[in-house]
Amino acid sequence: MTKRKLRAMSPSETEILRLVWQLEEATVQQICDLLPPKRNIAYKTVQTLLRRLEDKGYLKHKIKGKAHAFFPAVKRDDVVKRTVVDFLDRLFGGDPRPLMQFLAEDGRIDAEDIDKLRRLIEKK
Repeated sequence: MTKRKLRAMSPSETEILRLVWQLEEATVQQICDLLPPKRNIAYKTVQTLLRRLEDKGYLKHKIKGKAHAFFPAVKRDDVVKRTVVDFLDRLFGGDPRPLMQFLAEDGRIDAEDIDKLRRLIEKK
């Protein structure tokens, strides 16, 4: 990941970055086409979000014909790791147990997920 500290993303920026990671390279129109119709986000708004992500260091672009093709400037795993660690630190004082307990009690993880976690822990 880049050495400079990346600024936080809004939920909309996170959604757009996730789509760029999925496509590996994307134009504004390609992102618009992938967004769920119920989101009803204008082309100009997507363009603005892509530019903000570029300004924040998450994306870069190159010119392809008349379009700007945006591509990741950071690895997905690096951003996920930084975001999750920051979240754990801020909300749980760095302790992952309350988060895991919440996920289990809320039904967001099931017995199969717990078995996978158990195997991961055993490998360590």
